[in-house]
Amino acid sequence: MKHSLRAYLMACAVGVSGLMMGPHAAAQEPAVTENEDEAASIQEKIVVTGARGRPRTIADSAVPIDVLSSDEIIDVPFTDANDILKTLVPSYSLARQPISDGGTFIRPASLRGMPTDKTLVLVNSKRRHRAALVSIGGSGTQGPDIATIPAIALKSVEVLRDGAAAQYGSDAIAGVINFILKDAPDGAMLTAEMGQYYEGDGFQTTFAANFGAALGEAGFFNLSGEASDQSSTHRGVQYCEDYFCLDPTDPRYSAPSDAYYEAMIANSQEFHGISDAQQWGQPNADAIRMFLNTGYELSPNASLYAFGNYSKSSADGTFFYRYPGNGTIEDLREADGSIYSPLEKFPGGFAPRFIGDVIDYSFVGGLKGEIWDGFTYDLSGRLGNSKVKYTLTNTINPSMGPDSPTEFQPGDLINEEIQFQADFGKEFELGLAEPVLFAFGLSYLDETYEIVQGAENSYAAGPYAVSDPWGLCTGEDEAAVPTAAGALVIANGSTLNCADSDDPVYQIVGVGANGFPGYSPEFSGEYARDSFAAYADVSADITDRLFLQGAVRFEDYSDFDSEVVGKVAGRFNLTDAIALRGSLGTGFRAPSPGQQGTTNVSTRLPDGVPVATGLFPAGGPIAAALGAEPLAPEKSVNYTLGATGSFDAFSLSIDYYRIDLEDRINAISTQTVSTNPGAGPSYDNYLSLVEAGVVGAETIGGVFYFQNLFDTKTEGVDVVATYALGWANGASTSLTGSVNYNKTEFDGDVPSVFNAESQYDFLEGTPKWRGVFTAKHETGPFSLLARANYYGSSTNSNNSGLNGALEYQEFDPVIQVDLEATYTFDEMYRISLGARNIFDQYPDESTLRGDSCCGRLYLSDSVVDWQGGYYYLKGVVEF
Repeated sequence: MKHSLRAYLMACAVGVSGLMMGPHAAAQEPAVTENEDEAASIQEKIVVTGARGRPRTIADSAVPIDVLSSDEIIDVPFTDANDILKTLVPSYSLARQPISDGGTFIRPASLRGMPTDKTLVLVNSKRRHRAALVSIGGSGTQGPDIATIPAIALKSVEVLRDGAAAQYGSDAIAGVINFILKDAPDGAMLTAEMGQYYEGDGFQTTFAANFGAALGEAGFFNLSGEASDQSSTHRGVQYCEDYFCLDPTDPRYSAPSDAYYEAMIANSQEFHGISDAQQWGQPNADAIRMFLNTGYELSPNASLYAFGNYSKSSADGTFFYRYPGNGTIEDLREADGSIYSPLEKFPGGFAPRFIGDVIDYSFVGGLKGEIWDGFTYDLSGRLGNSKVKYTLTNTINPSMGPDSPTEFQPGDLINEEIQFQADFGKEFELGLAEPVLFAFGLSYLDETYEIVQGAENSYAAGPYAVSDPWGLCTGEDEAAVPTAAGALVIANGSTLNCADSDDPVYQIVGVGANGFPGYSPEFSGEYARDSFAAYADVSADITDRLFLQGAVRFEDYSDFDSEVVGKVAGRFNLTDAIALRGSLGTGFRAPSPGQQGTTNVSTRLPDGVPVATGLFPAGGPIAAALGAEPLAPEKSVNYTLGATGSFDAFSLSIDYYRIDLEDRINAISTQTVSTNPGAGPSYDNYLSLVEAGVVGAETIGGVFYFQNLFDTKTEGVDVVATYALGWANGASTSLTGSVNYNKTEFDGDVPSVFNAESQYDFLEGTPKWRGVFTAKHETGPFSLLARANYYGSSTNSNNSGLNGALEYQEFDPVIQVDLEATYTFDEMYRISLGARNIFDQYPDESTLRGDSCCGRLYLSDSVVDWQGGYYYLKGVVEF
């Protein structure tokens, strides 16, 4: 069925393409005036990002800025703003991480090879609050959750591809993304979309609405809402490794009978609805999101404004399958001498289910206007709050034995920000081509990150966290003999054998809910700080050809020293059509309270073997005992140099950039922990955990923490070209091509705690080349949009080779094509039929053991989508 649907969809799209393109091809003209105007209008798009106090056009900007209009946004077959940016901006990348703790629910992204927390996100030019989630790997990203912004609420999106810390503050190292909300005082838009993947899963529905109304004669009220629901996908294979295989026909299969296997499948179906032991794909998810934008003009010189959002989403994903005998599902000797096995709760093993409820809300209010003679002001305050509430089901706290529940509340994460800001601007006539604009401002920001303690059974150390919890044996090794209690249970028929080191009486199992033990009192609490900032920005058209801009910013943090950063930028018009532009700036990023305070103990699978791995705060006593130092700010130097050209219907921009980042924060490679006195550094790590008072240290197999690990140099090139074609019958075709090349190198020595595999994958693990090529043809009520997404080659490594040597796998380039046909009737209604990845292209499957085990086919952190083709039907009503 899935192949017939795909064939039908492709036939429809190709047929519509032929109807639209065929009759007009012979009538093509070089470029008509209307299309010259269209190309010019692209260059004349007004931008406010990067130009404190005075809007400019793309053509006049001294730094590279992408402006995505509402039409371009609605043409993308996604509603998640993250996916929209990934589709339209080549230097913006995003991964779908199915088994990644909170990363399953709030996806980290990257701009110009930098993590999300090095890109400043604004809404209506005001800073957007961070999400509560801190990624537990990589750089420990804690950035805003862009998915909380419904696409239908957006008037435009401005992507400033240049460092702007001097203008906007910490985080703006890689660039700035400014989401501009719709502000129409009338009209409405309703959209409905449904679709699913070629594989027959992942069915999704999205309903959205936007409504504008006037507030008297001097105000507006614009409200947007979105409701979405998606079902899970599965792109994995049955769990089958050399140490355990779920295929009953395979000689490695270790279950005692087919009945055992069938029981496992039945249990799996109860939680997953699939016939595999674990799910590998996108989670089930649903969301309701709303955004309000409003304003009122009090007088010609004063206006009130306010905007805010509320978003609630829920998603659930599956962790890796826990097979019998993996250290979690083990026989345990009870107090009466009998044997208990977790298989009594989960015949055949289990795969924990991780549920995340994300609640996000914000409010921004302000007063802006003009005091006298061009002296402008903007006084504002904002509140932003993000909360992640976790639930873990289909699992156990192994240390509690038979008393363990199967559902847990591991705790919550809350991030809250309160900011007050005052911005001012004044123009001065100094005899230059245009008045000099002087902008300045002050800001106060209070940030709080809270880790809320989980339910006690989620982190408690039960009796089986230690050997022989009931005191049934005494002595050591073969000389061990029963105690009086042990002799009594033997007399009652127990098989207890104290002289056998493999007897279940000595079995030690993990502490806390398996998969994610949650937050104990020791690792719960609140982390707070405040900061004060002042900035000044001067810009002017010195002559008709030369524009210059300079900015300086001072920031003082309660938990760090003060910083001063600056930036200069300029643009010089060589001719009316060609211009050069460039910038030089310094920046910094203060580690967020969440990044400094987060802690996590979760199960990871190095080389396919489940290991409880602990992340501890760099400034805390546990990480300090392991060798960590408190985090310090990251500092950067940004360089850009580019050229732009506009030639009638054709425009082109080429920009080189370089970002030197000092004291870059990243997680160290996981350090092993062992209770074996002969294990050297691994045993030292165990002793450090014990001395620091970590409960269940015996069951932790790995530790890591964030550090200012190294310096890097990131450089690349952005190329953006547009071309408008005119046709004799009034039809039009617009072509856009965007290409990004990005590479990162280490600048100086890298400490040994960041091992060879981590270093190699950090530099080579993502494609250096990325391109987006779009063509849109319109004729009468018909339009056809085709988009090709290109991902270059990349290479991944793993230390599973002989004697620990690195093995490598190169991944070939991938091209995924989207196609959408639209028909508009009565000027109010649009219906679209389309497909993402219409030719069903997948990245190469991973073959390295550590990255392809346990039912996975594709790299967990792949930026190339691995879910295959997706077809959809979309309707839009505007009035």
